[in-house]
Amino acid sequence: MTEEPATPRMTRRVGILGGTFDPPHLAHLVLATNARHDLDLDEVLFVPAGNPYRKADRAVSPPEERLRMVHAAVDDLSWASVSTIEIERDGPTFTTDTLEQLTADGGDWWFILGTDALADLPHWRDPQRIVELVRLGLALRPGEFDGLEVPAATRDAVPGIESRIDRIEMPLLELSSTDLRARVRDGRPTDYLVPAPVRAVIDELGLYTS
Repeated sequence: MTEEPATPRMTRRVGILGGTFDPPHLAHLVLATNARHDLDLDEVLFVPAGNPYRKADRAVSPPEERLRMVHAAVDDLSWASVSTIEIERDGPTFTTDTLEQLTADGGDWWFILGTDALADLPHWRDPQRIVELVRLGLALRPGEFDGLEVPAATRDAVPGIESRIDRIEMPLLELSSTDLRARVRDGRPTDYLVPAPVRAVIDELGLYTS
């Protein structure tokens, strides 16, 4: 019997992974890979922040340098791409504004975040609008996947948010950009923690050495 050809998907499914990416590292790529699998995404869009106002208490590398590192991390991945939408915007970058622009032409969209960001959501600009524009892809580590409860403050700020959350199962990776910057500064190795092309950009630009 002749098999029927697969029906092409009519609507593109895209996950949005935002962040400072200072620098991008293994955990970012693992999260993107697991989001792509668990949410059946066609694409994961990396969106480096332009002016991350929530991190005004520390120095952040210039956006052009962080953009170069993100490109170095993902340019060889056929399913990943990079958006400069927040870097090109003047002033503080708000997630709601970014999502309004990205989703304007339709499609199915997920905003990928962790449990810490979910708890912080009431402090974001117009969190209710965020979940109207996109679904949330929530990254959960071992032990969190079956027992997570949405924080009460988040439920109060965004009624019905539970129905807009899809879960992403993540391995346990204790890795942070803060630690990696310290490793570079102290001359410790970053092998297998930072993609080699990203480390090449770090060394070329002399980032995190002081």
